[in-house]
Amino acid sequence: MSNRPIVAGVGMIPFTKPGQSESYDVMGATAARAALDDAGIPYADVGQAYVGYVYGDSTCGQSALYEVGLSGIPIVNVNNNCSTGSTALFLARQAVEAGVVDVALALGFEMMNPGALSSVFRDRKPPMGMHHAVMKEAQGFSKDAPGAAQYFGGAGREYAAKHGTKDETFAKISEKARAHAANNPFAIFRDPLTVEEIMASKHIFGPLTRYQCCPPTCGAAAAVIVSAAYARKHGLKGVEILGQAMTSDVPQAFEGNSMIRVIGYDMAKLAADKVYAQAGLGPKDVDVVELHDCFTANELLTYEALGLAAEGDAERFIWDGDNTYGGQVVTNPSGGLLSKGHPLGATGLAQCTELVWQLRGTADKRQVEGAKVALQHNLGLGGACVVTMYGNAT
Repeated sequence: MSNRPIVAGVGMIPFTKPGQSESYDVMGATAARAALDDAGIPYADVGQAYVGYVYGDSTCGQSALYEVGLSGIPIVNVNNNCSTGSTALFLARQAVEAGVVDVALALGFEMMNPGALSSVFRDRKPPMGMHHAVMKEAQGFSKDAPGAAQYFGGAGREYAAKHGTKDETFAKISEKARAHAANNPFAIFRDPLTVEEIMASKHIFGPLTRYQCCPPTCGAAAAVIVSAAYARKHGLKGVEILGQAMTSDVPQAFEGNSMIRVIGYDMAKLAADKVYAQAGLGPKDVDVVELHDCFTANELLTYEALGLAAEGDAERFIWDGDNTYGGQVVTNPSGGLLSKGHPLGATGLAQCTELVWQLRGTADKRQVEGAKVALQHNLGLGGACVVTMYGNAT
């Protein structure tokens, strides 16, 4: 083994529709225990824990982990919008890599309400004021569509105008997501959909229809990160974190009234470039990807931000099947957010879990044959993006 941090164990629970889940603390404790059991590590060995959620009161992380044990360790609560789970993973990895602890736990969970995301605090300045200003100038704001759909739908519309992309191309991504999810017992939506059915669903905004927007869901996932020295001492096997980067918005996001830029294209590209440099690998080395497909438009744009497809080449990439089994790189074998669901705090760690299973060769019917290198992309408006590369299952 090298000295890179290792994902020694992962765990998650099946995602459910709002109102059908157990309490956040029960979900969180269940996922944490599953990850610890998977690693074969007692909670007493965990030196720090990072717990992510978006909709919840302070110290919900303690409430969940107190169900697992009362060891007195630091428990840090994390909220970074849709990239909350991967932010917790970033912090756990950082603590281990810095030598502060030998074992860190990253946990994410969410109990969500039905319907589109909405602001909780209406008596103060919204944190995305700069982003709203760009959207208002670029395309205005409609009262008839959810705000998030206007951001990503607007970005998709901008891309299509620039490159002549067909609306059916965006729908093709949802068709692929459902086909992958059919083999994932953790996903909510596993029934197949055709491009025609996706196109015929209710129009939301820009090229997006209802079946091209991820659903709010409830769920939890966790990962145990250990040092290489701890793994050697205890004879543990795991998956190495080859590189990881977290970025926030850069000046270009607020220049030129571009919806593509304001939804995080630049910070995704910056994070990916950093990870490729850290790992000494490139996009062509990646076998499997879990990326943030909150809307089909974002998946299309992310192909190019991650370098999986050249600029302007995403449409060909999709129709040639380079984003699925038998193609260049299998994207979202889990079914992604579009089919699995998007419990905000859990999403990044659910992505991690799927990729660890893929690199272990234990993903059952979803298994990407010969997978050796995996890439994860988790995006939150406002903004934060975390890209992680995994490999060398040992």
